[in-house]
Amino acid sequence: MARVRGLGCDIPIIPGIMPITSYGQIKRFGELSGTDVPADLVARLSRVADDRAAVRDLGLEAAAQLCCRLLDEGAPGLHYYTLNRSRATTELHSMVRDLRPGLWDL
Repeated sequence: MARVRGLGCDIPIIPGIMPITSYGQIKRFGELSGTDVPADLVARLSRVADDRAAVRDLGLEAAAQLCCRLLDEGAPGLHYYTLNRSRATTELHSMVRDLRPGLWDL
């Protein structure tokens, strides 16, 4: 945000969120976004890589925490990327609503 604002851009920036729902997504996310998935999250996911449900649960939990942090730091909203995984997106949104219930009372 600071870098973009420093360039004179003052329009709202809405972060895009796509939860990790499979271990194979980690490398692809980095390629698509031009960044790496944080090493600590990769390490946590690596420990459960053979358990699809555990990877999905951990990915959703990490995404929910990220969403809360972004909202707490002033993000004007969130854009969820579903990639045909609407169930995960619906679960993620429910998790964020449960963690930050007052934000949705507009």
